[in-house]
Amino acid sequence: MRRIVWFRRDLRIDDNPLLSLEGDLLPIFIFDTHILSSLKADDRRVTFIFNALFQLKSSLQQLGLDLAVFYGEPTEIFRYLLAHAHFDEVSASGDYDAYALQRDRQISHLLTFNYINDTYIFRSDEILKPDGTPYLVFSPYYNRVKSLFRPEHMREFFPKTHALIPFDYSPLHCVQRSHYTPKPLSLESIGFIPQILTSSQQRSPYTKLDQFADKLDHYSKNRDFLALDATSELSIDLRFGTVSIRHVLRWLTTQKNRGVDTEPFFRQLIFREFYAMLLAHFPHLSNRNFRYNFAGRENEAYFKAFCTAQTGVPIVDAGIRELLESGEMHNRVRMIVASFFTKNLLLPWQWGEAFFAEHLNDYDASSNSLSWQWSAGTGIDPQPYFRIFNPYTQSAKFDPDGVYIHRWLPELAGIPAKTLHCEERLSALALTGYPAPIVNHKMSSEKALHYFKSHKNVL
Repeated sequence: MRRIVWFRRDLRIDDNPLLSLEGDLLPIFIFDTHILSSLKADDRRVTFIFNALFQLKSSLQQLGLDLAVFYGEPTEIFRYLLAHAHFDEVSASGDYDAYALQRDRQISHLLTFNYINDTYIFRSDEILKPDGTPYLVFSPYYNRVKSLFRPEHMREFFPKTHALIPFDYSPLHCVQRSHYTPKPLSLESIGFIPQILTSSQQRSPYTKLDQFADKLDHYSKNRDFLALDATSELSIDLRFGTVSIRHVLRWLTTQKNRGVDTEPFFRQLIFREFYAMLLAHFPHLSNRNFRYNFAGRENEAYFKAFCTAQTGVPIVDAGIRELLESGEMHNRVRMIVASFFTKNLLLPWQWGEAFFAEHLNDYDASSNSLSWQWSAGTGIDPQPYFRIFNPYTQSAKFDPDGVYIHRWLPELAGIPAKTLHCEERLSALALTGYPAPIVNHKMSSEKALHYFKSHKNVL
């Protein structure tokens, strides 16, 4: 068996089912020009991936293997490989977004495609109602998960001894319009500028787990407080597969056996599964409403103010500033800014989803799209359309001393926290270097409710 093993969202050798397969292997990674063409030259994620690839290549070499890195359109690359050698199949972890499904379908017409379930705990068809249809509400889905969860969902995969298929593994293999050009392997050679990553983005996921062990017991109580170091910071590692989801589950089991309450964190992992399952069954959710015909109102001025952290609402602008400067955003802040975007500003959720997709280091199509629809009240199992977060009471509750706001908005350093959390006090100030709020919360909420009630027709 001569097998191409295609690394995608599994950039590691530990607990990787690709390396437990039999046969002679050609390990590859593809810098997909279709995906890269939509990214800016300073996109941090490409630097993160590039660094992970060097680690992966080195780890594979220690196993007697190697990694061939390609740049181009995947179907052209596979045609190039098949024109120069015989392969029996390509093996890769499955993905559920619309482009990935279309891409893999095209390649399956060229070569037998062996899908491996690795990115998520469950296959998209594994947790279904008794009648075989997908769950549309999280709670029964979660209960079903707990009833079907088995030790085999945490099994560890170990690499086997393989023969490495002879190949020139040193250059970057640029394949475009059936022409092959070797180049030095560098970010610049694919059109990107190396970025300085944050300490969190540079830390090993295993180090993060060790550090999270001390936080896990208080996770449910502390995770929403913006100034606390209370989260796992694993989202980027799970997104790109620098750690196995099964490794995280086994780690959680160890913590549970120590008497730690692991349920709240496990529940968050299952939300990730729920959204991935939904996108697999309802691909249109990436850009279309599941319910209601809320289209939002296209207001370019509001959108620009939001994207440049100039809304005049401190917690919203702090969140956007964090996103722009680090590629990260606290999950509670994501909910606050998405509610403000879709309810107070009445902007189309698709605009916000695309903005997050451009900047989030841990961007995942299913989690991002479904979370935005949850906030907009248009998705499956959504937040009710009439529930509108008050950004001021939210910041008062989850950033009471203003530590998070002051960290990301140093121009407000002299403003007391009580003022930052009070719309009336803040609006009464004549601040230099910081804008007045572009909307009043009460007035914009009432306007939103009127809009939603008049657009409640089910699609």
